[in-house]
Amino acid sequence: MSERIKLLRRQLGLSLQSLADSSGLTKSYLSKVERGVCVPSIAAALKIAATLKVDVAQLFSREVSRDMVAVVRHGERLKIQRDSAAEGSGLEVIAAEVERKRMLPFVVSPPQQFADGPHLSGHAGDELLFVLKGRVEIAFPERTELLMVGDAIYFNALVPHRLRSVGNSQASALVVISAEEDRNV
Repeated sequence: MSERIKLLRRQLGLSLQSLADSSGLTKSYLSKVERGVCVPSIAAALKIAATLKVDVAQLFSREVSRDMVAVVRHGERLKIQRDSAAEGSGLEVIAAEVERKRMLPFVVSPPQQFADGPHLSGHAGDELLFVLKGRVEIAFPERTELLMVGDAIYFNALVPHRLRSVGNSQASALVVISAEEDRNV
């Protein structure tokens, strides 16, 4: 992914500082992403993709498909382990190779501790989270919800939020984010 972001940025003739200014992310953070030192969160990846004017899947996938049907086998999900995440936590991108999606599906395994320190983050679109395994706590500025297997939550993703697994077992959840219609996310 790091090479893809750097290539797309250079194709647009953007400096690292220009990408930072346009995306709202810091130059040092983007430099780490481009060097493969860290993997961006979903929110950061959405900001980078919007600035680079590409489908967010193009940041993660080696191939892009224009097909209307995509089958993603369990073992073929694109797995991303964030460097700051605990063992077992991470992100699996579903249908990364499909271009021009209206939904961005992921399987998320949240860490035991909230990520990104004390700060909550939001991103464009609506978000649906459906708990597949374990228990997931989702924190918003005004409230925190504990979700069990089979529970779901739907919310405006602009509302700052963060996730964590609760209990002894690693939780996992299907997360689907709606893409904005005015850009190719």
